[in-house]
Amino acid sequence: MRLREWIILSGQSNVPLAEKICQKLGKPLATADVRRFSDGEVFVEIKENVRGRDTYVIQPCCPPVNDNLMELLVMIDALKRASAKEITAVIPYYGYARQDRKVAPRTPISARLVADLIQAAGATRVVSMDLHAGQIQGFFNIPFDNLFAMPIFLDHFRDEFKDRLQDLVMVSPDAGGVERARAYAKRMDATVAMIDKRRERANEAKAMNIVGEVKGKTAVLIDDMIDTAGTLTEAANAVLKAGATSVYACASHGVLSGPAIQRITDSAIQKVYITDTVPLSPAAKACSKIVQLSAAETIAQAIHRIHNYDSVSNLFV
Repeated sequence: MRLREWIILSGQSNVPLAEKICQKLGKPLATADVRRFSDGEVFVEIKENVRGRDTYVIQPCCPPVNDNLMELLVMIDALKRASAKEITAVIPYYGYARQDRKVAPRTPISARLVADLIQAAGATRVVSMDLHAGQIQGFFNIPFDNLFAMPIFLDHFRDEFKDRLQDLVMVSPDAGGVERARAYAKRMDATVAMIDKRRERANEAKAMNIVGEVKGKTAVLIDDMIDTAGTLTEAANAVLKAGATSVYACASHGVLSGPAIQRITDSAIQKVYITDTVPLSPAAKACSKIVQLSAAETIAQAIHRIHNYDSVSNLFV
């Protein structure tokens, strides 16, 4: 029986992550010519034979979101027209995920539109990490694997907080993230708290009340992403005012746009832990409070299991 041949390609949004994933898998990163014409149009030429092969395209839709999304779509189309057998879009950070429902009359559900585009381009499977809203998986009519960064953070926390594990409290910065914070708390044998906040306008939030006990504890804020860091810094102030001895934060995706770096620098947060699903800007790399952990091992294991028809969910048991 002929072994199933497979190759891994990368767009330009996060090549270092793709290289780490390939290193974990012991496979070379396939060659693809991805460039832009003078008017900004994306051009892709796959430099290797993909006919009848399983292909994995690694391309987080991080800023600039529209450019990287279009690049992903063009790469998928190129693979489809080159007769690739399977095309798995590995999108560690799923752009437009926050627009997963109608929030007002005459507004789009952009996360669904992105799903339709990816399927129309020719993807046969999607892999992502810590979707902002789990129901986005239901926007697809092809298999979807949503990975979790939680094991990456937990391993680090057990070492970082080994002398004060009994004093940890996992804090959700909003009601929607309570389930995530509870999952962390269960595995760390910690308590849970939640911040009741009221969003004033887009990208701005004001923390209000704390549900749960944080006094005298080390608080760890748990979220799926950090964008402008407004929510994060408001939450940090709230738990410190409520008596927490120190505050840390972790999020799977460090978008860190606009005033995020300055807000984190000026805040009372000790450390902010993120993964490398989104590449750091020079300013973020220079910030001593930001610690980046790699998601390459988790993504590599998921790709290996998918290719070998093994269970992906067992990674997170």
